[in-house]
Amino acid sequence: MNGRLCKVEKGKMLCGVCTGFARFFNIDVTLIRLGLVAFCLFGGSGILAYIIAALVMPDEYDI
Repeated sequence: MNGRLCKVEKGKMLCGVCTGFARFFNIDVTLIRLGLVAFCLFGGSGILAYIIAALVMPDEYDI
């Protein structure tokens, strides 16, 4: 794990949540995005989890 969990500006698509998780766990961002899509398709609560993470996680420049 690398430092603090935060939203990342560089390489983001929407809010930078997936990129932040990928940097935190030091894995490829594509795996995080595929996991989010699967989470959305197999239960539908992935969208809610993404919105909550986007609201709760600090921006990269705020910490």
